[in-house]
Amino acid sequence: MTVSFDDPGGGNDRPPPARFAFDRHTWKEIAHLLVNLPASLVGFTYVMFTVTTGAGLSVTVIGLPWLVLGLAGARLLGRAERARARKLLGVRIEEPSRLVARGRGRGRGGSEGFFARLWTGVSDPVAWRTVLYEFIRLPWSVVTFTVTLTGMFVFWPVLPFVARGLTNVDRAMVRGLLSPSDELERRIAELESDRGVVVDTAAADLRRIERDLHDGAQARLVALAMGLGLAKEKLLEDPDAAAVMVDEAHGEVKLALQELRDLARGIHPAILTDRGLDAALSSIASRCTVPVKVTVDLVERPAAAIEGIAYFTASELLQNVSKHSAARTASVDVWRSQERLLIQVTDDGKGGASLDGGTGMSGLAERLGAVDGLFVLDSPPGGPTTVTAELPWRRRDLA
Repeated sequence: MTVSFDDPGGGNDRPPPARFAFDRHTWKEIAHLLVNLPASLVGFTYVMFTVTTGAGLSVTVIGLPWLVLGLAGARLLGRAERARARKLLGVRIEEPSRLVARGRGRGRGGSEGFFARLWTGVSDPVAWRTVLYEFIRLPWSVVTFTVTLTGMFVFWPVLPFVARGLTNVDRAMVRGLLSPSDELERRIAELESDRGVVVDTAAADLRRIERDLHDGAQARLVALAMGLGLAKEKLLEDPDAAAVMVDEAHGEVKLALQELRDLARGIHPAILTDRGLDAALSSIASRCTVPVKVTVDLVERPAAAIEGIAYFTASELLQNVSKHSAARTASVDVWRSQERLLIQVTDDGKGGASLDGGTGMSGLAERLGAVDGLFVLDSPPGGPTTVTAELPWRRRDLA
């Protein structure tokens, strides 16, 4: 997105109309045109020395690494030019996403990882567009410097209009060559962020499962084994005491089975797989400490992964209702709107919930964001609280 310093909201990226007056916008444009030449000389010299020599030496061992280093420096030149355009021309351009090695070697050590990083650097489109920008800009900067400097002494009354025309060309060059690759660059940045969220969430879930197994079912099974061992020893000496121990062990088995069922339900409940969201949400609503009305209006089922995310989102929201809301009633509504799945959980509690209130709301928002979802919280003090979650109906990389 491109915005202007004259419009902080970004609704208008055009400078104010040029006038027969040397206002601050005109002086900034003149400064930009005069700085063009020294900045272009630096950029052109750098590109000629590093990138062209690296390309020429590409048949040697040091050629490609040198070229990669040169292109990395070109990225820094592009960042400096975007900053200059932002300061003097009012053109604000999103920074491209950071360079991440892609291909077979990513995340591996040794030669595969080295060549993957090398290829990623050589094929960096942001750096190559900056190189093209520096090549094109040198002759143009000679023209702009000469015209501007002459205009300050010869035709200064119309210089604001001339400067505006020249800087409009500069604005077009900056937007065309130094902007991110539109949707592709933005999508890469989003996927990088989403991957981090997914990895962190998966790691937290694994730690929770390990903790629940260690502290729950595993401890009960250890106690069960010890109890059965003692009962075996007493079986001949004191049958009545052995029978009591076996009875206690039987109770421990039931508790361990219940904990394993709860743990399995927390990973992915069987009722969700077999009967879908309506039955699964009704099941968790029945365990909520607040009366919950569940309404699911779906003709067909969404993608399995999306369905699981929707279930766990509603489950965690209902847990928050039980623990924090002090509500008397709550409701869960699920419906489809075009290619989106919407979940709305409402309660008549005390309200005041926030994304940083320690109730897990921020974690839910991050999880939904990782799959192109939305999370909207409306919880004024005194209530009611309404949470609306929106998910894609189907997503290829999750289906």
